[in-house]
Amino acid sequence: MAGKLIIFSAPSGSGKSTIINYLLQQNLHLAFSISATSRPPRGQEQNGVEYFFLSPDDFKERIANKEFLEYEEVYTNRFYGTLKEQVESQLAKGENVIFDVDVVGGCNIKKHYGNRALSLFIQPPSIEALRERLIGRKTDNEEVIQHRLDKASFELGFADKFDKVIINDNLAEAQAEALSTIQAFLEK
Repeated sequence: MAGKLIIFSAPSGSGKSTIINYLLQQNLHLAFSISATSRPPRGQEQNGVEYFFLSPDDFKERIANKEFLEYEEVYTNRFYGTLKEQVESQLAKGENVIFDVDVVGGCNIKKHYGNRALSLFIQPPSIEALRERLIGRKTDNEEVIQHRLDKASFELGFADKFDKVIINDNLAEAQAEALSTIQAFLEK
């Protein structure tokens, strides 16, 4: 039986990665979508494991051939994207493919797959709570935090385009809500 798709999007600091990591331990037969990038491998990264590493020219050629479900040029010639062929291969193996993508990418994947995909938006309880989380991480300076908050304001405008919005005010409750939503979707 072909797998299904589960799309996660959220502003940075909303708890999306923590919720996804919890779900990966819940026997849902989830497999991460492996993205493509035009950046070189870092450290021990391997092609086809963490990413598919493509040259900028190869990436652009694949864009022209409409081989991506979604992609973004983060910096000049620094691309990230989801290859249709890779996702189709995972689905054909019966894997339930999970995506951790930006809001525009999430909307594009949902549009392409329709009811085969469940799109979830993880929302912070407020911008102020998000600010406190980002400061609490102690990984970014004030300028980076402000950039993330500005981007979050833009991303929050997409929440109503997702199948389900989960407000992460209490992590255990948000995890439980995500789990029950995905279980119901996979049983359809």
